[in-house]
Amino acid sequence: MLMEKVILYSSDTPDIKILIQIFFNENEELFFDGYDVGKNVKSFWGTNGYEYAYIIQPIEVDKLYPLLSVNMGDKKGLLNEIKNKFGGNNAYSQFGEFMLANDIDYKTGNY
Repeated sequence: MLMEKVILYSSDTPDIKILIQIFFNENEELFFDGYDVGKNVKSFWGTNGYEYAYIIQPIEVDKLYPLLSVNMGDKKGLLNEIKNKFGGNNAYSQFGEFMLANDIDYKTGNY
């Protein structure tokens, strides 16, 4: 069962549209997903869209609860606390730095 996605950042201008969200997927992995699309992306990357993600396995997600002062297993609470701490245009880099600093293992995807 997919849980509701929590939007960490959203912006829609004539030059760029950005959406960064976080949710638990059907495998209970924490999925941090973002994409940028528009002419600013094309001028920088040479393509109309750029997508990026962190995929965090359940065993690693368990490390986040105490670090963010959320009750173990409270997925909705965890998503909301991640939004409170990392919401904004720099969510992806800030959350990545937080995971590195706290020895949270994750996979990345850029496409």
